[in-house]
Amino acid sequence: MQQDRLMELQDRIDYHFKDDSLLFLALTHSSYANEYRLHKIHHNERLEFLGDAVLEIVSSDFLYRNFPDMAEGQMSRKRASLVCEPTLAYCARQIDLGDYLFLGKGEDMNGGRRRDSILSDALESVIGAIYLDSGIESAGKFIMSFILNDMDNKVMFHDSKTHLQEILQKDHCEPISYELVGTHGPEHDRIFTMQVRVGDKVIGTGSGHTKQAAGQEAAYHAIRAIRQAERDENVSEKH
Repeated sequence: MQQDRLMELQDRIDYHFKDDSLLFLALTHSSYANEYRLHKIHHNERLEFLGDAVLEIVSSDFLYRNFPDMAEGQMSRKRASLVCEPTLAYCARQIDLGDYLFLGKGEDMNGGRRRDSILSDALESVIGAIYLDSGIESAGKFIMSFILNDMDNKVMFHDSKTHLQEILQKDHCEPISYELVGTHGPEHDRIFTMQVRVGDKVIGTGSGHTKQAAGQEAAYHAIRAIRQAERDENVSEKH
């Protein structure tokens, strides 16, 4: 069963390990290692440390080569938005990484598979594992495919509320408001649902483990909807 899970994920990310134990280690949370009395460092924290460094050099190299007119401060801010915890967690969800994690029963029951910190750490651990398995080129290919792809959307995900405010201010829209419209799940794993409104119109909905995270996701979906509407309008004008 474990081998089947590992193979399924490898098919999903289009990278097959020469050493499967590295992938298992990358997916092993400390709660699982503690519960099954594995060696005290037989979990993904060391790989996360390595993957974080690999991600920083690959993303820095990408920005340096592709934005020759961008100043150092701008590059630092853009890199920070691309490799911050919420963005990496979003990337991890795109490949359903949480489904493949090895968690202790308590952590699993408490919603660990959906927690941003656990997902972002696991993604960096996978990067570290690929680096050890095949080197910087393969790790870089993974990063380009699953983290630095769709960069405009990833950057705006970093602080969607601010981006949305700036977009709507240009059009002199009515004030933006965020409203909590629902909560579900047990107290230790509560999910909040927020809506963002312009006047009485709902323009985005999002969910998260905190109201702040839910509001950011609502703003993110609102921005994507606004941009899609703009693209549709441009297409319609051309025809």
